[in-house]
Parts: sequence; structure tokens; C-alpha cells
Amino acid sequence: MTDHPQEHLLRAAIIPVTPLQQNCTLLWCTRTMKGAFIDAGGDLPRLKAAAKQHGVTIEKLLVTHGHIDHCGGTAVLAAELGVPIEGPHEGDRFWIEQLAVDGGKYGIPGQSFEPDRWLEDGDQVTVGELVLDVRHCPGHTPGHVVFHHAPSRLAIVGDVLFQGSIGRTDFPRGNHRDLIEAITGRLWPMGGDTAFVCGHGPMSTFARERASNPFVADSVLARA
Repeated sequence: MTDHPQEHLLRAAIIPVTPLQQNCTLLWCTRTMKGAFIDAGGDLPRLKAAAKQHGVTIEKLLVTHGHIDHCGGTAVLAAELGVPIEGPHEGDRFWIEQLAVDGGKYGIPGQSFEPDRWLEDGDQVTVGELVLDVRHCPGHTPGHVVFHHAPSRLAIVGDVLFQGSIGRTDFPRGNHRDLIEAITGRLWPMGGDTAFVCGHGPMSTFARERASNPFVADSVLARA
């Protein structure tokens, strides 16, 4: 089996931002040194410093979903850098429209925006020469999307799945059944050896969660 041409092109750094310690991911292509922030929720000077430290030129901002800690700072950063915003799915438009209000509740600066591109299940986004697949994974929010780089066996899943837990579904328009179906139907097929960056806390792999996650392990769902 030969290496996929993109397999060794991806690098990523995780930068926790906002008082909620949301994992913003700096993702870049090593061949072009062009990159993207996924979920630029806040602490923008810290994000810009990270890009400079790694020698990355940001070409776009990607968003998994419309919650304040994940995209409160996205509009401001996009304007400062002069780059487009892609994502999430349009089902999260109502969350993005109330970012300023939600920011006041959580003490996180928030500004609403209209993405340059809403994303649908099956879309692809590019970062330099990298091509990431988009999967629509509703449940935590109706418009949540996940970014998957199959050659690197890496997914950025936002608040869909965590090490040892799953996303909350008690927010407006959340749906527990949709979340479970998204995890089992759209994340598990990416492969057990796929590592994932979640919205908060440490990384894990799908195999680990299928074995031990108290909400979605295979043994738990078999009893449901």
C-alpha cells in the first residue's frame, strides 16, 4: 500500500481559548504553509501569535457550529486577516445571529456573521493542498459539522463527541437521537484508528470511545 499524497502534509496545533477552554485548532498544509483556524472562539492575539510561531499564513476560518465559545471571535478575526469564513451548516444560522447576546451572558466577545459558504454533508473544504471532507452531525446543534482528513486519520469534531462523553443536547433545537445517529452513522465509519480533536478536553480515538464511552460504546448501544 502506497502513501496517499496528502498523508504527510497535515500539521495541527490545539490552542484552548475563552474562559470555557474551547479547543481552537490551527490546521495547516506543510507544502504551502497555508492554514486555517477551526473554531476561532476568542483570544485572537493568542491565535495570531500561534500562526506566526508556526510560520503559517491563514487563508480561511472554518466553523463547526454556532456556539459563542466556538465562533464568537470569528467575524473579527476574518475581518482583521481579510479571509473568508466557511461553515457551519445553515441549521446554525439562529445561533450565529445571537452571538452578541450570548457573548454578554458568558463574558465572551461575540459578533454575528454571514459565512462566505454554508456547508452541507458531503462537501469538501481545502486548506492549502489539503482536502477535508465535511460531515453534517446534528444533535448538539442542528447545523454542527465535522471536518475529516482521511489520509491523516484525523477529525475535528467540535462538541459532537468527547473523550468519555458526548455533546449536550439540552440547548435549543438539540436532539439526543440525532446526536447518537450522527456519531454512529457518520463518525464511526471514519475508522477506529482515527484520532479526533474535540471542542473541549483531550483528544481520543474512535476505537477508544467505541470501547469505553459510557454513552456510545458499542456495548452500551447494544443494550439500548
